[in-house]
Amino acid sequence: MSEILHATPDENQRLLRAARRWGWLAVLAVGLLLFWLIHSALVSTGNPNLIPALIFFGSALVPAAFVTFVAGRRLAFGVGSSVVGVTALVGGALGVTTAGFLEYRTLVLLDVLPMVAVGVIEEAAKLVMPLLLMLFVKRRSPGDGLLIGVASGAGFAVFETMGYAFVELVQSGGDLQVVDHLLVVRGLLSPAAHMAWTGLTSAALWSAASRHWNRRSLGVLVLVYAIAVGLHTAWDSFDDDTAYTVLAAVSLSLLVYTSHRLAGPSRARDVSLAGSFATAP
Repeated sequence: MSEILHATPDENQRLLRAARRWGWLAVLAVGLLLFWLIHSALVSTGNPNLIPALIFFGSALVPAAFVTFVAGRRLAFGVGSSVVGVTALVGGALGVTTAGFLEYRTLVLLDVLPMVAVGVIEEAAKLVMPLLLMLFVKRRSPGDGLLIGVASGAGFAVFETMGYAFVELVQSGGDLQVVDHLLVVRGLLSPAAHMAWTGLTSAALWSAASRHWNRRSLGVLVLVYAIAVGLHTAWDSFDDDTAYTVLAAVSLSLLVYTSHRLAGPSRARDVSLAGSFATAP
């Protein structure tokens, strides 16, 4: 402890960088430990009061770790951790509520809910919080938009998974194995689904705002949103592990590529998402 207190400024900076870069591992480890403790206590005691905690930690574990992972990358983020946390909580709640209402109205009007309609509605609903934040943030960089989008997608994924887990628990008559399987599958897939898609569209949204909504940036925003909807629709249309693997690889590759382009040298750190896609092979 004394070594940390008497560390030089350069050493402190290295420690902070290391903590930022590897903090996601701590989040993942602590979350896994808490989930295991809750799960063990639930199995041992049979106390149903522990079920909400189990579902919450099982749903939030991987999304929280992935948001921390993205926040620790080389991007120069201007938004703080409190904004990211509020975005995940409020953005997730607003997203699932908006999507649920619009999907219900679409089903009532059409007597059917096409997969493409689900993609259009949910990808738009997850952008509610990034849009609201733009009203209060003066410096609208694509990097901040990406992080905000990932956080909003994470919140949406958590609330959606909690809902599915609750339904599975009721329909299975309290079978924890079914719930555990759902939590693991949806948790592992969430970074390559809701979080990646919303991160990309939010980055394009904030890039367009930073460029005063010029024609080029708006075109890129429409293109990225269409790609997100297409990936979402394809994901919902297939029930095949190979298809999910391919879609996950494509989604994460796009997110990694965009993050890499936005995390260039200092003179190009604010490069627009439009430039990133324009120079893509």
